[in-house]
Amino acid sequence: MNPVFVGTIVLGYFILLIGISWITSKNGKPTDFYTANRESKWYLVAFGMIGASLSGVTFISVPGEVANSNFYYFQVVLGYLVGYFVIAKVLLPLYYRLNLVSIYTYLEQRFGFWSYKSGAFFFLISRIIGASFRLFLVAGVLQIAFFDAYDLPFWISVLTTIILIWLYTFKGGIKTIVWTDTLQTAFMLIAVVVSILFIKNELSWTWSELTSSLFQDERSTIFNWEWQSGRNFFKQFFSGAFIAIVMTGLDQDMMQKNLTCRNIGEAQKNVFWFCIILVIVNFLFLSLGVLLYQYAEIGGVALPERSDNLFPILAVNEFSTLGAVTFLLGITAAAYSSADSALTALTTSFCVDFLGFKKENYEEKKKLRISVHFGFSIILFFVILIFQAINDQSVINSIFIAAGYTYGPLLGLFTFGIFTKWNVKDHLVPIVCVASPLLSYIINLNSEVLFGGYKFGFEILILNGLIMLLGLVLIRKS
Repeated sequence: MNPVFVGTIVLGYFILLIGISWITSKNGKPTDFYTANRESKWYLVAFGMIGASLSGVTFISVPGEVANSNFYYFQVVLGYLVGYFVIAKVLLPLYYRLNLVSIYTYLEQRFGFWSYKSGAFFFLISRIIGASFRLFLVAGVLQIAFFDAYDLPFWISVLTTIILIWLYTFKGGIKTIVWTDTLQTAFMLIAVVVSILFIKNELSWTWSELTSSLFQDERSTIFNWEWQSGRNFFKQFFSGAFIAIVMTGLDQDMMQKNLTCRNIGEAQKNVFWFCIILVIVNFLFLSLGVLLYQYAEIGGVALPERSDNLFPILAVNEFSTLGAVTFLLGITAAAYSSADSALTALTTSFCVDFLGFKKENYEEKKKLRISVHFGFSIILFFVILIFQAINDQSVINSIFIAAGYTYGPLLGLFTFGIFTKWNVKDHLVPIVCVASPLLSYIINLNSEVLFGGYKFGFEILILNGLIMLLGLVLIRKS
């Protein structure tokens, strides 16, 4: 694809987002950046959350990963249904009852200062890592489609991506994001449907032939019953449930959108519809992955070394102009829909949890909030470059591995707080929060020796949460 054409598309898309930002932030209130003044429509939030949850990781990494792990990722997705039920019935009522802006202020009310700061800190670490992984993907696509043509280095691609996101989020915050995420989800889903149609037409398949080819392919195997495998069904199903709980229910980024709904009833309706559509969309992406490999094999196209590059290379080099354009819009939308909200959530959490912002002083501290927003943009820039230097596996795996270690303390803290009446020695909580992921890592390294060949997969998150729970029991007050 002509790089000038690519640049024009991205620029046009960026101008559209700026326009939405200007409209949604015009005559805005001080609370709009943080809570959208609790006026969001539940169906807009639900649709927008699909793009934010899937992100560029699902768009690129999930289709490419089917060559390594078949449809096994869908076992994780099925577990999401259990996790979102817990979010709707346990966590959302708690957050609405306490009228929270940052969900981590619950930890201060329940345990004390150090528990609160520890929870907020682990969220910041988790979201910085997750957002960086996701932005790494879209920067890589822009590098292939545009910057390589002018021999520009990868850091230019990263810097451009972050600047674009910062410009349309720094003013309107979560109120803008509710609307931009809705648009970006639409582009994302259109792109995957157009890609499937392109492959069907290029291979001259009927819908019956496409379906038959898809499900007869060994890569479409969903269930893995080998108990020692890290991708065993039960490991991945229960991991999926806990991943949904921690990466949505205990995550300021995702919960900040839910908390913009008018009341608990609309927020719960949002979660129920969102999780059903999310399962369907993930199945579509996995199906696209098998079809991409079949298209490459039938057409004699050389497969890239990194599975994450399969979809971008085929779309840019092999698809028609329409297919390439929709892919480019889809990946840009997918990456922006998760990264923009992540940047806003990081800013919100730091301002509320560490700088002590209150509703009554949002306006007077506006300049400081913008500086924090800019500061997190710089942090993301450097973390992406570090990840680009050391990453050697599929990004979807990298995100869940990181989540297993960074969200474990949050899982333990909230579980202990909600389901027990005990209190803890608050000053010891940071020590337990650090010890829990370290012990989990050590156990994971030696699991095959300790447990007769057992390998941990994404369920390392559950182990981490259990160790955190045990640590809190040990430091409980009598």
